[in-house]
Amino acid sequence: MHLGHLVDKEEILDKILVAVFKAPHSYTGEDLLEISCHGSPYIVRRVIQLFIRKGARSANEGEFTLRAFLNGKIDLSQAEAISDLISSTSKTDHQLAMQQLKGGVLNKIRSLRKKLIEFSSLIEFSLDFPEEDDSTYDKTQLSKFLIRIKKHIQTLLDSFALGNAIKEGISVVIVGKPNVGKSTLLNVLLNEERAIVSEIPGTTRDIIEDEIIIDGIRFRFIDTAGIRNTENRVEVLGIKKTFEKMQQAKVIFYMFDATNFKEKTVVEEIQNLHTTYTDKTIFIIANKSDLTKVKDFPYVFFSISAKKKEGIQSILKALSNTIDRSMLQNRPILTHIRHYNALHRSLKAICNIEKGIQENHSGDLLAVDIRQALESMGEISGEISSEELLKNIFSKFCIGK
Repeated sequence: MHLGHLVDKEEILDKILVAVFKAPHSYTGEDLLEISCHGSPYIVRRVIQLFIRKGARSANEGEFTLRAFLNGKIDLSQAEAISDLISSTSKTDHQLAMQQLKGGVLNKIRSLRKKLIEFSSLIEFSLDFPEEDDSTYDKTQLSKFLIRIKKHIQTLLDSFALGNAIKEGISVVIVGKPNVGKSTLLNVLLNEERAIVSEIPGTTRDIIEDEIIIDGIRFRFIDTAGIRNTENRVEVLGIKKTFEKMQQAKVIFYMFDATNFKEKTVVEEIQNLHTTYTDKTIFIIANKSDLTKVKDFPYVFFSISAKKKEGIQSILKALSNTIDRSMLQNRPILTHIRHYNALHRSLKAICNIEKGIQENHSGDLLAVDIRQALESMGEISGEISSEELLKNIFSKFCIGK
């Protein structure tokens, strides 16, 4: 670390610190200098302009991390984890990014891939040297291994639903008829006047979204247009978006007005929700409980007053409990669709290998499917990658990282 003045001709720009990193002991694996100057935007701009005049150039998005990958300092999944780490906004986002950076998912895939390579080598050897006594491979052992590898891959694939939801923010859509208090609830949850509240039915005609963090997990709340029959074309479009968001959401808040509801109608609507959205968690919320109480209702529900901010904490606690935190404890969790697709292709190839063994296919046909499985697994770490894939991944990074 060196302390000194940065001088442009006769002008002293700043008193700076320069850290010198000799290859391969740097972030990129190359010789690297890091300059620490004072944080004035003017000083930073002058420093950058000076170095560009002296022959340097501005870095591309993610160029330093790309160089680290190309120089073997990190693998591709770790590069993606660095991007996730930079953009993390909650404790759980950070936890998943750190797990991937330490190789949580990749270590499991590498061990499976290594074993599959051993079988591939034996098959290739038997094809090249059929006369050798030790050139045969044990199909029974291969079949047993394929059962294990399928189980491990399926577990990783199953984790994607949770991992992706946490990474993107778990979506919670608030639905119900007009004027039941949906926008008021959103404002209370966000602790700000995010949505317009009015006694006029149909005030909310577009989707309003915002996020809060509950117990270290990011939830994305979506206020929607009230569902009713209407001739207003703009409101009809808003209601159409409501149903689209319900399809996409992980959790549905169904609200009704405790002071003005017909039990039969509400029950029918709830039954329809449970029938249509079997894969969603549905919260039933009776609003305006400060004015009246709902009794003998056939469903478990939350009784709240959004206006007076009563009963809100019970909803937040129940919402937090919808996340199985045991899955987050030292378990590899997929968070990237790229990883999911690669593993899905690998699983398909492994199923083909299994089928080939059962139907007594020749070794050369089995070898083709094994190579496909290995290639798909290798795409995750970047052992097999294309220029287009790298460009797509690193274009999402900020400049300077």
